[in-house]
Amino acid sequence: MTDVFSPVSPPVIQAIDADSVDCDIAIIGSGMGGATLAWALRRSGARVLVVERGDFLPREDENWSPNAVFCQHRYRNAEAWQDGTSRRRFAPGVHYYVGGNTKVYGACLPRFREQDFGALEHREGVSPAWPVTYADLEPHYDAAEHLYGVHGTPGADPTEPWRSGEYPYPALQHEPPIAEFAASLAEQGLHPFAMPSAVDRREGGACIRCRTCDGFPCKVDAKGDADVRAIRPALATGGVRLLTRAYVHRLETSPDGRRVHDAVVRRDGATFRLRAQRFVAACGAVNSAALLLRSTSDRQPQGLANRSGLLGRNYMVHNSTFLIGVDPRRLNTVMFQKTLGLNDWYLSGRDTPFPLGNVQMLGKLQGPMLRSARRWLPAPAANYIANRSVDLYLTTEDLPEPGNRVVVGEDGGIRVHWTPNNLASHRELVRRVTRAVRRSGYPLVLTKRMDIATNSHMCGTAVMGSDERQSVLDPGCRTHDVENLWIVDSSSFPSSAAMNPALTIAANALRVAADGDLLG
Repeated sequence: MTDVFSPVSPPVIQAIDADSVDCDIAIIGSGMGGATLAWALRRSGARVLVVERGDFLPREDENWSPNAVFCQHRYRNAEAWQDGTSRRRFAPGVHYYVGGNTKVYGACLPRFREQDFGALEHREGVSPAWPVTYADLEPHYDAAEHLYGVHGTPGADPTEPWRSGEYPYPALQHEPPIAEFAASLAEQGLHPFAMPSAVDRREGGACIRCRTCDGFPCKVDAKGDADVRAIRPALATGGVRLLTRAYVHRLETSPDGRRVHDAVVRRDGATFRLRAQRFVAACGAVNSAALLLRSTSDRQPQGLANRSGLLGRNYMVHNSTFLIGVDPRRLNTVMFQKTLGLNDWYLSGRDTPFPLGNVQMLGKLQGPMLRSARRWLPAPAANYIANRSVDLYLTTEDLPEPGNRVVVGEDGGIRVHWTPNNLASHRELVRRVTRAVRRSGYPLVLTKRMDIATNSHMCGTAVMGSDERQSVLDPGCRTHDVENLWIVDSSSFPSSAAMNPALTIAANALRVAADGDLLG
């Protein structure tokens, strides 16, 4: 027996007495891509089933506990992965829940810049062009911003792309400490702006501007995550069902390998088959690639849809650094800190020969969060630093390299081979931001570059393209090799840009739904 959940407060359980489940469209994964696609198909007339390996993240006091979230890792439920170079096992930054990683993301939803969709020259290579343009995605960006309730104000960011409509809601205002920081940056000739944010701060909205948003689950459902904004409304229509605690081990095909006929699903110790007319992988860039790599057959011994040999290759994850500016003379009393962005060095320019990347505020760091990264740091010292710091997140584009790849080991475990590149540009971004932060009155600057375990922006393992020899997916995100299989997460990205990818994942899923091929 399997259970299909339709959580419409409280969840309704429908029992299916069968060894298999049938649907028209099976979406594997309920993160930003899978949830948005399900929402887009909710009134299509197709029988849509979303399959999620996790369950609903519980609403509890620990949602807002820095100790529980960052020190005890209460919501980390992914299996260990292995660093392909060092063979060291590590806990990846992925979360298996309804809504996926968006349950704990910072709800920062910028669009990629228009230039990100064309070939961009970097210091260490060229970021390739996409088979779709910004103009192709623009109406879907607009729709995604409305779906996820994004706050923003156009015009302040010099790199901002054109847009056909306004943001649904005005930008979140900086609190006084960040407004002062923004003013100091502006005095230096820079152009700080309000980052687009998907939190429910509309009139009568649920957001209370707390310190426990970025990196935390939201206890009051005020974050614009894929569960709250897409899955639940889709389920409420009756056109979408959800199967939780269900791990799709592999996909099996027709004898000629041209069609997937069912998925082998493991749930609560039992195994059953899921049959569908069309299948969509939306498990995240690593897990979608791993699913297809596990789905070998006599016709496809190197993995499903891998005739190009590129499945799992070109893994990208931003070069990222946490940068903390500390002024021992003053407290930072901000509650909701993640409102400011800086893109003056995102693209090449007069004093920037090559693109450097994006700067944005982090949610306010607290003492236990610092101690989780520096166990040797005494609690009083961690609290002292956190109470007097401004906290930023710097990202530089990681360029696609075939040797950076995801493989599945003989034991079935995931192995990630990743050697970061474009680091000279990232170091220059860190240098410039350090100078700007010090000039803003924070004389002590602490930095830490993220390693292989910080992979919340991963992409590129099943890139889309028009040439089936150089890509895994066609421009509509259908696999070249298998006619009824699509991928709608960041696996499809030919490049990583240097922005948070979530809104682009959502916009692309809406584009795929609007294309119509999924409905036959």
